[in-house]
Amino acid sequence: MTTTAPPPATAETAGTGFTDDAPGPAPARTGRWRRARWWVLSVLVLLLAGALIASIPGKSVYYPLDPRAGDPTGTRAVDQLLRQHGISSRTASGTDELTDALHAEDTTVVLTYPDELAYQHLAELASITRGDRTRLVLIAPEQPLLNAFAPGVTASSYPTGSYTALSPDCTLPEAVNAGPAAVDGQSYEGRPGDTACYPAGSRTTLVSRTRGDQQVIVLGSGDALTNGALGHDGNAALALGLLGAHPNLVWQTLDRTGRQASDADGPRGITDYIPDGWYWGTLQLVVAGLFAVAWRGRRLGPVLTERLPAVVRASETTEGRARLYRRANARGHAAETLRRAARRRTAAALGLPHASRDPDPTALTEAAAARLGRPAADLQHLLYGPAPTDDAALLRLADDLDDMEWQVRQP
Repeated sequence: MTTTAPPPATAETAGTGFTDDAPGPAPARTGRWRRARWWVLSVLVLLLAGALIASIPGKSVYYPLDPRAGDPTGTRAVDQLLRQHGISSRTASGTDELTDALHAEDTTVVLTYPDELAYQHLAELASITRGDRTRLVLIAPEQPLLNAFAPGVTASSYPTGSYTALSPDCTLPEAVNAGPAAVDGQSYEGRPGDTACYPAGSRTTLVSRTRGDQQVIVLGSGDALTNGALGHDGNAALALGLLGAHPNLVWQTLDRTGRQASDADGPRGITDYIPDGWYWGTLQLVVAGLFAVAWRGRRLGPVLTERLPAVVRASETTEGRARLYRRANARGHAAETLRRAARRRTAAALGLPHASRDPDPTALTEAAAARLGRPAADLQHLLYGPAPTDDAALLRLADDLDDMEWQVRQP
């Protein structure tokens, strides 16, 4: 008559429950919504925050001395000034591009990060026959780079990180025209015949070597070329003089990983753009997670059974189950539960075999009729009859079953 109902109940369950008019608990969906609303709200907040962050326009990240960078450490300002003076400027991030730049004539090549060149490519670039009327500017190179591009020039000390304008004190036209400039960086010592400028103690921070129409300039610091320092002292004049000697200018740039790109290495994958520190950090997180799992596993230990912290009275359980039956209008299910329990108890009282299943209907009704002296048809209707049509009929059925059981148990 109805859909699947809650677990079976005894006669006392049904009788007590259906006479109780106390209101039942709130609908289940209301409780679920109350429990889930904070999770739903948290997800919505995260989605909104993610959308706002994603809508923020990003900016390209360039490394210091990059002509595309507009921050104080970039060199976009001097690059734009050179372009306004008719200089053609471009960048080179691969070994093949640098090779073409060194082969070209009337070109100034600026190695902003010469020490990022791999040793196998360094020897290849140093052996190139450079073009006519060229200038190679090395920014703060270390000794291996000096041995390759300016043999005989030795590096002595490293930059202090402080901004100090030094006087040129030499005959190099670009330095003389610029005057004091911020080249206080790594210092060098050249060979006889080299032009040394901007002395810092016993060493100098700029060394120029000219062989025919080819020139190599070793500069101890690139600060004078940057956007933030270009307007101080003679930095702008020195930058324009060193980089604007020829109509073509090529800047060495780094890729997003902070390395000199190599064309022979092929296309890069997404993992090539992940900094090395992230791998180490991820490994640490994995190890920490494994330790946490082991720790929590030891803390949990084996499963133990415990007694309930509170004892619920049978009457309360009966009333609660009865309310569920009543709310579901499960009269048929309640009646069948009562009849099933009555049949099993009656069969036990009469000594009929039934085990965990219902006893045989014919044997039960005949034995009960013989014990009570009632027609078997009446007992058949009482124990196996149709479901009651209303609550009053259900109550009468419960009373009739109780009376029958009481009579069967009488000697």
